[in-house]
Amino acid sequence: MPDVPLLAGMGGMNSSQYQTAHAGRRAILLSRNDDTGEYESLASTLGIEIVDKIIQRGKPNPRSYLGSGKLQEIAEEMEMSGPGHLWHRVDLVLIHDNLKSSQLVNINDALTIETWDRVRLLLELFTRHASSAEARIQVRIARLLADRSILRELTNRETMGERLGYGAGGQTGWNNIMKAVGHEITRLRRRLSKLDASMSERRRQRSRSGALTVGLAGYTNVGKSSLFNALSGKAVLIRDQVFSTLETTVGRMENKPRILMVDTIGFIDNVPAELLDSFSATLQESLSCDMLLLLVDASNEPEEIRRKLATSSREVSGRIKADSSPNTIVVLTKIDLCTAEQLQEAKEIVHYYSPFEAIPVSTMSGGGIEELRSVILTQLHGPPVQVNIIHPEESSEIELAALVARVHRDALVIDIEVEKELTKIYGWIDIASQSRLTKEFPTQINITGKS
Repeated sequence: MPDVPLLAGMGGMNSSQYQTAHAGRRAILLSRNDDTGEYESLASTLGIEIVDKIIQRGKPNPRSYLGSGKLQEIAEEMEMSGPGHLWHRVDLVLIHDNLKSSQLVNINDALTIETWDRVRLLLELFTRHASSAEARIQVRIARLLADRSILRELTNRETMGERLGYGAGGQTGWNNIMKAVGHEITRLRRRLSKLDASMSERRRQRSRSGALTVGLAGYTNVGKSSLFNALSGKAVLIRDQVFSTLETTVGRMENKPRILMVDTIGFIDNVPAELLDSFSATLQESLSCDMLLLLVDASNEPEEIRRKLATSSREVSGRIKADSSPNTIVVLTKIDLCTAEQLQEAKEIVHYYSPFEAIPVSTMSGGGIEELRSVILTQLHGPPVQVNIIHPEESSEIELAALVARVHRDALVIDIEVEKELTKIYGWIDIASQSRLTKEFPTQINITGKS
């Protein structure tokens, strides 16, 4: 399919005006409220400098988000923004909201400058961080769905006679592009469905092998990848940026081969369902697990903790079937950035949403990591057990070193005690592995509760 000459949020602008490298771009931010911190952080991740903010309080205008008078004032100011003006070299307008297609087109008509709403900004971040084939397909679908909404608006205007022949051969031209976009979305969804089937088959194979999975979920930039690294010992991309992880990363828990950690895309507030649904296969990989770690950034302000935890809890509960809900542990991250009072307040907030006590950790200092690991293992396998290996007396019996190595393969060992006729190994070991060991070596291995 040829490149579509419209991109979500560009309000009818031609593709020749679209930029793919955004670092160093200068933008002004238009908003209906003062709480723009997260949105500015999203822009900063792309290297966009917001040189000015224009706040017009009140309800959004149904036609143009801001009032027509305010937009005209902004357009006139842009025309006069020569050298020395704060808006000099501004080439982007950011809207702090998810807009209707008609609003985006109207704003672009009024300002004649590239315009993004919140969805378009998120799509740019997704595009930048998509590295796997799966993630690239998901992002492409999301972009085309957003583009299609703009195309529908322009096609409707052709029908109403508002923009006759605008840009591409009238209504017939837009309808042809709409059909091409629809065919491309269908083709990509078929490819994504095949990848989803492959992922489902991998999950079934892992389940049949006796492997247990621990999924990591939480608001974007909460520290999932850092915790994944700390628990699995597998290096993954770790950046202090939103949406640095878009695809699924699977790794084994360190020293515990039968427990798999699954890291995936983070949640964010006020994302249209259609956009997030494009990543449903990726999210499902993390949420189809035996245990879920729901991460909360303890260094945030109390209201931010409430908002982000509510968003994460809502997304998780909405994507997990009631009969397959995994055990959930709430993990407070970045505690090295908190005072004792802040940490206590974060615990109290979390307790409102979850009956379980949150576990505080710091991946920078390592604090709380071993406690979390112990809780995970106890939840999955029960309390630690004692594996007793009776020292072989006859040459026909398996050598002691081989038996110890076999136990190490199936268990996460805490401690070993060697006595004259008995070696005691303390640690976590799943029920299936316990059964195999005692069945294979009935005279040499027995397992009891930890003394």
